[in-house]
Amino acid sequence: MSRSSLANDRTAAHLERMLAARTAANRSFFDAEAGRLARVCHLMAERFARGGRLVAFGDSPAARSDVRHVAVEFVHPVIVGKRALPAIGLAGEGGPPAEQVALIARGDDIAMAFGGAGAAASGRAAPGGVSDAVAVARERGCLTIAFSRSGAEWEFLPPSDDPSIRQELVETLYHVLWELVHVFFEHRGLLQGRDPRPTHDSGASSFLYPFLAEQESELDPVLDDVRRSALMKAQEISALRAQTLEDNREQLIAAAEELRDVFAAGGKLLALGNGGSATDAMDLVADCRAAGHAAIDLTEDPSIITAIANDIGVDAIFARQVIAYGVTGDAAIALSTSGNSTNLIAALEEARRRRLMTVALVGYDGGRIGAEALADHVIVTRSEHIPRIQEAQATAYHALVELAGSRELPASGELSQ
Repeated sequence: MSRSSLANDRTAAHLERMLAARTAANRSFFDAEAGRLARVCHLMAERFARGGRLVAFGDSPAARSDVRHVAVEFVHPVIVGKRALPAIGLAGEGGPPAEQVALIARGDDIAMAFGGAGAAASGRAAPGGVSDAVAVARERGCLTIAFSRSGAEWEFLPPSDDPSIRQELVETLYHVLWELVHVFFEHRGLLQGRDPRPTHDSGASSFLYPFLAEQESELDPVLDDVRRSALMKAQEISALRAQTLEDNREQLIAAAEELRDVFAAGGKLLALGNGGSATDAMDLVADCRAAGHAAIDLTEDPSIITAIANDIGVDAIFARQVIAYGVTGDAAIALSTSGNSTNLIAALEEARRRRLMTVALVGYDGGRIGAEALADHVIVTRSEHIPRIQEAQATAYHALVELAGSRELPASGELSQ
């Protein structure tokens, strides 16, 4: 067998191990937590109904991406007909989390903490960090939720020491919270201080949420249906992760090989996306930097983005930055759920003109980016459900970063020998 074949076999086996670890952790996490997740959805709905807000905060570059992601999902719902809910993201650039929470949080709010696991485990939590911020929120009377041991009332602890797996499980969990909190707004009588209405027809939503037609005064059946819906969503993402890694195996391996060469030669990665995909670009860049690789997040600077959008147009916000930062030998990774975002297409076209290596992570059927092969490597997650697409794409870019730094993946020069 050739060295190239052996290398591909080793790398394929690495991807299989990554998928198996995620499948097992996903099943364990949601089997254990689905019931508690349903109860938290109910408590969150009560807080929102009383005028409360979601206040998310974190203490690291990786946590920042989740803070921004959960805020944009609640404020800008992608499911047609779902209400926008108030959410505020407080990340590290604003100062210590506890100081920010003390200024912003109110008694009816929901405080959601990201990060803090390393400091909490070591016993060397930074003053004003996540644990202190949780304590401030609890003193205010907030409902507190966290994904590490930080003193929150509701702690959901992913069953893995792998930070990428933990991040993926947490992202699925807060997506599910956002999706299912809306169920309780259809049941006025289940929210404290509201009067029940008669049982109603769930109409066009019945195939997605059959429990909308339950009696509004019966909490337990609705909680159980929400629990089962959470388990179904967890099964859905497991299947979609498998599709993404298995169907795109050769593209992932080839892209990781080229990305390794970019980093080895001193090149950098440019990452870009819109909305929730912008926060995934943040996470990708945080992961690259943590691994010692040069990376720039093109979504990071609002003054640059708004200046370009105001003076030229939204379609140019990333292409102009590719012109400013991109040079031959760099790489660009674009994340899109649709594959049709015109500002990503413009950036990919500019990146090609400047001879950057390009990767696109896209959903649905690949959109224009996939149909017209607008990136060197197009990785398609075949779903129309935006939260699940983003979760599977997180697995894909985590795989890219891990493989690019893996000894199991030789450089392209070695493969040609």
